[in-house]
Amino acid sequence: MANELGTIVEDLVAPSLARIIDEKLGQTVIDLMIRRRRRLPDDRVRELDALAITAETVCPNSTTATLRSLDFDNFISEISALRESFPEYDALPQVGILASLAVEDSVLRYAERHGFLVIAVGDQPMEIKNRPEFEPRRWQG
Repeated sequence: MANELGTIVEDLVAPSLARIIDEKLGQTVIDLMIRRRRRLPDDRVRELDALAITAETVCPNSTTATLRSLDFDNFISEISALRESFPEYDALPQVGILASLAVEDSVLRYAERHGFLVIAVGDQPMEIKNRPEFEPRRWQG
């Protein structure tokens, strides 16, 4: 299953992230890392499915085949730990991007309440599922 999710990230999500960030945030991705891992001094390992960097924002991505409420709690923890794991991005606000193959309306509303940008398969390989007026949360340290 993990290998299949890696393929989803590499084949569907990663090629779409720069376009989606430009569409929603009006920013150009200057660095995009897939399966970004960092070993901490205490030997813990942090891994993100993808990490997109612009001059103004860092955008961590979590990709799941089916988006559930537990994924939000886990992703909030990942966003909170990002500054510890990747201190070089301390000065930049974070916009969390959750990706899935499909998203139910109730799950999308829950994601918006938490401030997450949600992308899923649509007319394009990946497209924004949030309402057009939705403004994603900028997570600060």
